[in-house]
Amino acid sequence: MVRRTRALVALTLLASTLAACGGDEDTDRPTLNWYNFPDDSGALQKAADRCSQASGGRYRISYNKLPRAADGQRQQMVRRLAAEDDSLDILGLDVTWAAEFAEARWIREWTGETKRRATEGTLSVPLRTATWKGRLYAVPYNTNTQLLWYRKDLVPTPPRTWSEMLEMSRDLARQGKPHYVEIQGAQYEGLTVWFNSVINSAGGSILDPRATEPSLGPPAVRAASIMRDLARSPAADPSLPNQMEDQNRLAMETGVAAFELNYPFVYPSMKANNPKLFKDFRWAPYPRVDADRPARPTIGGIDLAVSAYSRHPDLAFEAALCLRDRENQLTAALEGGLPPTLRALYDEPAFMKAYPFSKEVLDALESASVRPVTPAYQNVSIAVSHTLSPPSGIKPESAVGTIGEQIDEALRSEGVIP
Repeated sequence: MVRRTRALVALTLLASTLAACGGDEDTDRPTLNWYNFPDDSGALQKAADRCSQASGGRYRISYNKLPRAADGQRQQMVRRLAAEDDSLDILGLDVTWAAEFAEARWIREWTGETKRRATEGTLSVPLRTATWKGRLYAVPYNTNTQLLWYRKDLVPTPPRTWSEMLEMSRDLARQGKPHYVEIQGAQYEGLTVWFNSVINSAGGSILDPRATEPSLGPPAVRAASIMRDLARSPAADPSLPNQMEDQNRLAMETGVAAFELNYPFVYPSMKANNPKLFKDFRWAPYPRVDADRPARPTIGGIDLAVSAYSRHPDLAFEAALCLRDRENQLTAALEGGLPPTLRALYDEPAFMKAYPFSKEVLDALESASVRPVTPAYQNVSIAVSHTLSPPSGIKPESAVGTIGEQIDEALRSEGVIP
């Protein structure tokens, strides 16, 4: 009995020692906290798991989900970085945030070999969103842009310009057929994106090349006029002043619209929710302002940055590169519906099959525009969306004047919106 008791004690001690060793080994492996938007597809968690495994035990990535709303995401990170929170390592930034975070010295610059690896094979326009004052502060993780979606049973040949689309809508309305143009008209970021896409397509921009003062001018007046003309025409959905991307998707799926300006997520949604309409659901390039000038739709997406307060910056840079490598970007595209930023993936058969509109997306990305790259972007966006809401009330010349004045004030402001 005594021998048995001693044996049990010995086994217990041995097991405790082994468990402690295992625990020490796991504790010695740094955990890199990756904060990003909440992904329901599982693609981001797969990336974190793959990269943790590929590190050979040198680090483990913990994927932490931020709030769903972009404002909530930014607010959480701004507050924690302002407090120099060292538990943040890799940050998923909206493409409009890099300049603000870099100017505040909250994120680290990408240099040397990490910069070379981050830029090699990456589309050039997404890289512009991650660059501030000629320096790279993030690496593009995924991107996005809008296409023109239309019903082929109503419109055999898609319009090339805004004016053509409005005329087609009027013709359909006269015939008593579905004719709305679904687009984002609510007072939020989507309204700024609409204005930015049209002003750039008209040959202008919101800010000058150095982002030190408003540019605007005649192209801005043309953009504001196009927005007003649509809002006052039969093409306007009665809910336009309150519509965001998802309301546009739902309206198209119910059959009341002929056209929709939206992101590629509407394609699988239409396929799942209205198979009958899906048979005639087609896509085309974003409408031009002038027939002889390519459209320049605005890009979206997420950039990955390394926190200035990370305790493991070298590992964080390495992990960020892994999270957006070829395999993980392809998974994010196929399972999460997030277009990649690596040019080579647009020739990948699996991607081309899942994205039959991949050529149009690539063409749009290669000629796309970016929103103003400035630390004051939040103020700039508010000036635009508040002045242009509701679209039917736009007075083009006075609205552009107001936007210019408010942007000028925003650029002189040194504060960060909390």
